[in-house]
Amino acid sequence: MQQKVMIPNKRGEKLVGVLHETGSEKLVVLCHGFRSSKEFDIMVNLAAALEKEGISAFRFDFSGNGESDGSFHYGNYKSEAEDLRSVVDYFTGLNRTTVVLIGHSKGGDDVLLYASMFHDIPAVVNVSGRYDPKGGIEERFGKNVWEILKKDGYIDVKSQTEGDYRVTEESMTERLNTNIREACLSIDESCRVLTVHGSADTINPVEDAKEIAKIVPNHRLIIIEGANHAYTSHQAELVSSVLPFVKECMQ
Repeated sequence: MQQKVMIPNKRGEKLVGVLHETGSEKLVVLCHGFRSSKEFDIMVNLAAALEKEGISAFRFDFSGNGESDGSFHYGNYKSEAEDLRSVVDYFTGLNRTTVVLIGHSKGGDDVLLYASMFHDIPAVVNVSGRYDPKGGIEERFGKNVWEILKKDGYIDVKSQTEGDYRVTEESMTERLNTNIREACLSIDESCRVLTVHGSADTINPVEDAKEIAKIVPNHRLIIIEGANHAYTSHQAELVSSVLPFVKECMQ
């Protein structure tokens, strides 16, 4: 059974999500990536697979994305980790235990950051997260991005796949100051971490997954051969990589 749930974050904004309710006291929370939403294929397919196994799953939109309140901000990693905190606290208030956080792409970084900041979740799954937030910027915005930001203070982006959005100098600085390596080193040894990455990912290279695997204390790495960043032709392989780990953590 699916039901829409609205959760206030700490800034008074409404976060909108869909709960795949099975009646289980234990819960999995799913986090989308950059310029994405809870309706992205990976979010929907993983939540449906968990529901089929009798595990309740909640997929939601970060503030400024999808149906949730707020303005979109580039960067915004810490703020999204705090949104996630509001979600976990909401379900704790209903006597539900969030056992696993799953994040794709930027959402993968968000769940790693959450684990390093709050230390209250037994397991996280990082699907195709980026190891170094400094990477990929010139590829996305062009080599003159720094010059434009310094001169104008912002850059307006028009994209057929991601829609139109603005990147400010402040939000770019926030991204550059986000240290995923430091976050990985701060994750408790008791927290189990699974990283899944596609070998054909051209957005966040598979080397990022290998770097994360080197430094997270309690870590498992699965590389899906031929999978791209969105797992376009590898949805079933992604589900079969994540599901056994989640079921293990539920015991």
